Amino acid sequence: MTTVADDRAAPPLRVVVAEDDAIIRMDLCLILQEEGYEVVGDCGRGDEVITLVRERRPDVAILDVKMPGLDGITAAGEIASERLCAVVLLTAFSQRKLVESARDAGVMAYLVKPFQREELVPAIELAVGRFSELVALSRHAASMEEQLEVRKLTDRAKARLIADHEMSEELAFKFLQRASMDRRIPVRQVAEAVLAGELTP
Repeated sequence: MTTVADDRAAPPLRVVVAEDDAIIRMDLCLILQEEGYEVVGDCGRGDEVITLVRERRPDVAILDVKMPGLDGITAAGEIASERLCAVVLLTAFSQRKLVESARDAGVMAYLVKPFQREELVPAIELAVGRFSELVALSRHAASMEEQLEVRKLTDRAKARLIADHEMSEELAFKFLQRASMDRRIPVRQVAEAVLAGELTP
């Protein structure tokens, strides 16, 4: 049995590199390209990489710890706080305190220099995978928070309808649903209108 290969391969991951040593940066960019990644930007300063990441929107940023302008951990913290992309940290040190600081800043993976070529790809893939999970979880949490808020508003609106118009809970809920469909607006907006006294049966 033969299978037809899917031509629609996933696009290469986009990478930004920040390393103050120009030779190391050039070598790293070359390795990344040879490994199938798309290097969409590189620089040698920690303050510049934040702007670069905002502009180029890569999948992952690889940052050196020691850079002029801003150190890699601080830059990583900025990138992570805005959830711009995954971050891999390059460091010449492996002290526990540094690793903890990197983790707290939102770094998803790190490599100790001099690293081996075969260590780079797993670190990138791990960072991107962890970042994707984090984004998915935060979206889910936001969605759950929104659902909880809508439920609270709906319960308050039902209570207002029951108290002011002597409706049963079932009728109050049906009123909210019907008003939502008739006006083609979310139940949240209907509940807010009821609570504001702008909508009555």
